[in-house]
Amino acid sequence: MEIVFDFTVFERFINLPTAEIVWRFFANFGWPFLAIAFLYGVRDLYLYRLRGKWSEGHKFILLAIDIPRGIEQTPKAVENMFTYFGGAHGSISFFEKWFLGLYQKSFSFEIVSIDGYTQFLIRTPAEWRNLVESSVYSQYPDAEIFEVEDYVNNVPKTVPDDEYDFWGVEFIQGAPEPYPIKCYQEFEHSIGPSEMQFKDPMASLMDLCGSLKEGEQLWFQIVVAPTDFSWIKNSEKEINKILERKTKVKEDFFDKGVKVLGDVSEMLYPLWGDVSDEKKEDKPKTMMDLSPGEKEKLEAITSKASKLGFEAKIRVIYMAKKDVMNKGKVVSGFVGFIKQFISLNLNNLKPEMKRTATKGAYFGIKQQVLRKKRRLLEAYTSRSDSIGPSPGVFNIEELATLWHFPVEGSVKSAMIQKAPGRKANAPSSLPVVENEEESEEFINMINSDEDATPENLEKELFEEEDEEKKEARKEITEEDNKKNSIDDSEFEKELEDSDDTDFFYQGRGSDSKSGPPPNLPTL
Repeated sequence: MEIVFDFTVFERFINLPTAEIVWRFFANFGWPFLAIAFLYGVRDLYLYRLRGKWSEGHKFILLAIDIPRGIEQTPKAVENMFTYFGGAHGSISFFEKWFLGLYQKSFSFEIVSIDGYTQFLIRTPAEWRNLVESSVYSQYPDAEIFEVEDYVNNVPKTVPDDEYDFWGVEFIQGAPEPYPIKCYQEFEHSIGPSEMQFKDPMASLMDLCGSLKEGEQLWFQIVVAPTDFSWIKNSEKEINKILERKTKVKEDFFDKGVKVLGDVSEMLYPLWGDVSDEKKEDKPKTMMDLSPGEKEKLEAITSKASKLGFEAKIRVIYMAKKDVMNKGKVVSGFVGFIKQFISLNLNNLKPEMKRTATKGAYFGIKQQVLRKKRRLLEAYTSRSDSIGPSPGVFNIEELATLWHFPVEGSVKSAMIQKAPGRKANAPSSLPVVENEEESEEFINMINSDEDATPENLEKELFEEEDEEKKEARKEITEEDNKKNSIDDSEFEKELEDSDDTDFFYQGRGSDSKSGPPPNLPTL
């Protein structure tokens, strides 16, 4: 049987004018792509407005965290905090998402330096305040937590303007999300005293924050949203890729239909009868077949997937008055801080230059930069996890590496806001009033006595308490003496009857003397 292909239709199409070729191609094949893009845009706009309407009734608060001086906690304590934040995760049904606008609320972990003074902050939904406080106090019992006003409201919304300008960017993962960045364990070593064995990567950032002058501000933000365990599937795919394992792909309805048509056509017209069906079996790699780099990747992916993960977006903004702005120092310093977490064989953080970096290219550069700046500032002030690139997945170990309280043994910055000192319980000797009647009598006595100053009252209370303690102690002593007293004559009689008299008086002026020890050196 002879098969003939007719290409005259394509030859006529190619010989048409260019404009007509474009129009005919779009009319016949291009419009479905445009329609799909339009529908996606309508869907996103609908979801954005629905979520905004649902968010109107929710309140967010900003909490300042002050850690007392002298606390030698490693980032492991903050890692435990992030684990506790995982309790905020909740499942959302299809109806709740697409008809009510529900979405997973997020936290924002921030480090802010204003005029050189540095503060650690956590922005949280108001209903999760107890969750945040419990997580902090569980690891730092002497910490102080205050609700503060949002610092972003102190900057004009129209920045950049005649007085202020800023630089900013979002950081994204440079490799697939199953690969981890360099974590805090890799900053530890076994040389030197124990307090110096952890080289805190936060030291460079704290030094940079402390060097800011009046009129300069540095904002560092990590928006964190709890998520489910579905991200682990990507880790499994990456492991299978390294081991060259073939995964079974589920055939959809279209694939099954194509396969049936192929089988039917092969039955009618055996076009591929001469082709051999023999296939070479490819065996997956074993651990012995892997190179050292592949083994390291496999272990790192497995280690990251073993811990709780969050979706996260990382932003930074350097805001300053134009007359004191110093991009060369602050921008380079912050990028250097981020580069500490690069693991060239695994993953790293890099600036997202196309959509969020406040710089333009080619034509209309000023308009591009202005549009990017306004969009980035809106995303930062609203703590949005949807504006800009999609969030990446970081586990609790990575998040604790990027955001943790400085270890004082490694960080010597005097401009970090800290609690004044550790708290202790009230002394046990502090006088207390046991019931309401005594409390009322005590208050009436103070009001009627002109000499009842705080100093006199305190002196009288302690004097009364001391007299009571002395009497009680005297009674106890007398009772003990009665119980433990022994007649001297009876005691001497017992000693005379005892054969161990020399033992009791040996070396205490008795005639019985012991000789020198046999190992005493002599001249």
